[in-house]
Amino acid sequence: MQASRRSILKGGAVAALGSAGLMNPMSPLMRGASAQDSVRAEILKIPGVGMGSPTDADWQKVGELCLAGTKETVKEGEFAGVELTFMGLNNQNLHNFLFRGFLKPWEAYTGAKINWIDLAQADYNPRLQQSIATGTVDFDIIEMGAPFEGDTASKGLLDEMPDWVKKLIDMDDYVNYLKAPVGTWDGKTYRVTVDGDCHTFAYRTDYFGEGSISGMADAPTTWDQVDEVTKKVKGETDPLTGLDAYGFLDPLKGWGGFGFYFLEDRASAYAKHPDNAAWLFDPETMKPMVNNPAWVRAIQDVMDLIAADVYPPDQINADPGTTAFQQFLAGTGSMICWWGDVGSNARTSDSSVVGDVVGFSINPGAKQVYNAKTSEWETPAEPNFAPNMAYLGWGVYVTSRVSGDEKKRKAAWSAAAHLGGKDLSLWCSAYPSGFQPYRNSHFNIEEWVEAGYDSEFISDYLGSEAESYNHPNAAIEPRIPGIFQYYSVAEDELAKGFAGQYGSAQETADAIAAAWEKITDQIGRENQIKLYKASLGM
Repeated sequence: MQASRRSILKGGAVAALGSAGLMNPMSPLMRGASAQDSVRAEILKIPGVGMGSPTDADWQKVGELCLAGTKETVKEGEFAGVELTFMGLNNQNLHNFLFRGFLKPWEAYTGAKINWIDLAQADYNPRLQQSIATGTVDFDIIEMGAPFEGDTASKGLLDEMPDWVKKLIDMDDYVNYLKAPVGTWDGKTYRVTVDGDCHTFAYRTDYFGEGSISGMADAPTTWDQVDEVTKKVKGETDPLTGLDAYGFLDPLKGWGGFGFYFLEDRASAYAKHPDNAAWLFDPETMKPMVNNPAWVRAIQDVMDLIAADVYPPDQINADPGTTAFQQFLAGTGSMICWWGDVGSNARTSDSSVVGDVVGFSINPGAKQVYNAKTSEWETPAEPNFAPNMAYLGWGVYVTSRVSGDEKKRKAAWSAAAHLGGKDLSLWCSAYPSGFQPYRNSHFNIEEWVEAGYDSEFISDYLGSEAESYNHPNAAIEPRIPGIFQYYSVAEDELAKGFAGQYGSAQETADAIAAAWEKITDQIGRENQIKLYKASLGM
């Protein structure tokens, strides 16, 4: 399991996904399309891979074709007069934009009306926290990540999922790490999963190989190799665009707390020891680990690259949205850690120019890993890999605002179930949506190939996702209250460190740790310890 994706893929696509623990001889991975799969085959042709970015008309068409579950559970016009408010993201013209299209045929059939609250990624956490703190929740349905379950479910702000919804969305099809306790609180289920988040490593294949500008035969598998290539290609010419060549794209600007995941990509390899589930806090005391030698090394890596002046111009103002959509997919830079959007967008977005020269693997590893229990660095026989399960994916939740109105409650859950339906979710995984594969049934390579994906490309992409989800040393996201308060203040202190306002990586890390201690004390240390241990399965 410590091998790189490239070595595993030599055994072929089926062997790769099999090694990730996702298939058995009777699973969807091993069968082709049958008559019952006709809807899946039809929606995957809308608009077709290589036919340009999907439009609102496409989203509505997909939503219409996936209404079977709604029609099984709701009478036509049953929700006439019901109005629901939905809060979610408007990033990159994805998320809420697609939801609108998917739900228009649902609205037409059910008679309900949806009003929308659209938020940029950087505005999401402040808006949600304000609603929670002031008791002014003004939405009935919310697109939300599992890390926020500690802030919402623990305060009684969510409505428990009805049994009919559990059956309708087929929760057993979720990959294992997204099953309970994710989406639950105190034994109650609250979440319709619409995404499965982990970060993987995407790289430009034309930067590597014989005679390449990197001088490496294959893409890096460890962070020291990533940084070596990043420094090596500075001053070279990009083989695809003819413009300046660049290596790894670190986002140096915050993103409403979400940017901290990208430092985690580096730090997890150094900090997540295979014998210790904890890597962010000491589970016995909630003392931050973020200023231990592993995290300091990750911060120093980035500071060294800043000092070497090897990033694209003005990288200090590049947030993760910039690095993925304005840089990597547009042909600037050769390596990036990001969510699965990079994989689907590479082949299906009008803005991508790199679809033919992208490869994938799990996040890079580290030749040394820090053992927080012994306070010593260790050098394992093989690099330490610790894929970052960043954010545990987006879900759709219904708030307790509808709990006293059964008609409105059923309407809200019906809308959520439609967005998290098994067939519709496949389309979202294959096309630009803001979401990535999260169901076992998403890993049927034949379906993707029939949709127009290249077999080698999609085997590589799905393989990196599957291996990350199932990796024995995966760095798991804690579902504790205030997690994005921790992440947001960390971004603020990192920005100061990257701008030279602190004297060292250690001083930057110490500032983050001090801020985290204050947050823990404000929320309540003993309860945080209890919930953090529970999130780690301790």
